[in-house]
Amino acid sequence: MSKDILAQVVADLISSPAKFSLQLDETTDVSNLSQLAVFVRYVKDDVIKEDFLFCKPLTTTTKAADVKKLVDDFFKDNNLSWDMVSAVCSDGAPVMLGRKSGFGALVKADAPHIIVTHCILHRHALATKTLPPKLAELLKIVVECVNYVRNSALRHRIFSELCKEMGSEFEVLLYHSNVRWLSRGQVLNRVFAVRVELALFLQEHQHRHADCLKNSEFILILAYMADIFAALNHLNQQMQGGGVNIIEAEENLKAFQKKLPLWKRRTENDNFANFPLLDDCVSKIEDVSGIGDISVPAELKQAIATHLDELAKSLDGYFPTRESYPAWVRQPFTFSVETTDVNDEYLDEIIEIQQSQVQQQLFRTTTLSTFWCQQMVTYPVIAKKALEIFIPFVTTYLCEQSFSRMLDIKTKKRNRLCCENDMRVALAKVKPRISELVSERQQQKSH
Repeated sequence: MSKDILAQVVADLISSPAKFSLQLDETTDVSNLSQLAVFVRYVKDDVIKEDFLFCKPLTTTTKAADVKKLVDDFFKDNNLSWDMVSAVCSDGAPVMLGRKSGFGALVKADAPHIIVTHCILHRHALATKTLPPKLAELLKIVVECVNYVRNSALRHRIFSELCKEMGSEFEVLLYHSNVRWLSRGQVLNRVFAVRVELALFLQEHQHRHADCLKNSEFILILAYMADIFAALNHLNQQMQGGGVNIIEAEENLKAFQKKLPLWKRRTENDNFANFPLLDDCVSKIEDVSGIGDISVPAELKQAIATHLDELAKSLDGYFPTRESYPAWVRQPFTFSVETTDVNDEYLDEIIEIQQSQVQQQLFRTTTLSTFWCQQMVTYPVIAKKALEIFIPFVTTYLCEQSFSRMLDIKTKKRNRLCCENDMRVALAKVKPRISELVSERQQQKSH
């Protein structure tokens, strides 16, 4: 079945009217073996499709040259070449994106036309790591408290029982992990939700941070942190999943970057509407400290303003403003031809497409990427240019997702398994042609 799926995907890549793009990442499996997963995005039947290409072990070292050789060998075995590839997306590890000897540099040495990109989700995770000292200290304390409860099975059970008795919405705390993208926001939100129970539990166990959770300023910072990371998680989730293209991802990012200075100005004016948990605490809906009157200290407002500033700078650093895409790709029918450079090679076809009622109707009833796929025959010049924007991967989301599946397939008891075929059958969108496989087998038996 795996061979049949691969044969279909390779045939689709060879017959694709536009160049395809790759997404690749490596991980270590249960037997400490490095595995390289590769996914592909290509055009077929007027739509952009994404599928699993291969997953192979890096048996010795995991240098860029080893990764490149693995992909080269696969291409050679399947009659593919780097000339058919338009873009490669990977995580930001030096092996992948090192300037001189990274995988991207080796690919560009062979095929200079290929665009090599750094996964937008990894960049987003790196950009959000900057925290002013006050907020970094709070995160450290929260992680210590969570680990104190979770590291002992007995403490964890006692805490769950306490939460049940107090009628809490949640009964467990979540672990914090630097590797997982959404971890910080979820941990902070959960700690904020069970802060009363956690304070009581830590006090009973005479933990050194027990008093922190009774301090009103600590609770206000915790509320702000839970809010801002919830907003960052929401942005992250908008860019996750299959089929995300660079235009959508960058629109979401730009919108978020533009909101940060606005949030900062509102905070300075004592308006915390963008931070619902903090707003709840401040507007006395919840009496956190037991004192009655809660206002945000100037020092905390300054820390929030500093964090929003640093976050904006960090996002600008990881996502520099670059030339925007041609406006006609997004809005081919409202694009003004008069304002464009007369030497633009795309103008003739844009004028033609703007006069077509059929194409206008199609544009209104289909997705942007499908619309441009359907123009490959009639308007090849502009369609090809548009698809150069839609075909490259923006994230390594599919690779990350496949590693979760690998954990199910290659377990401790099956640690010598070569998991590529199992993974292809589990992950591929293309279905094996069962009836043909059966008839082939029957013919073999009859011979």
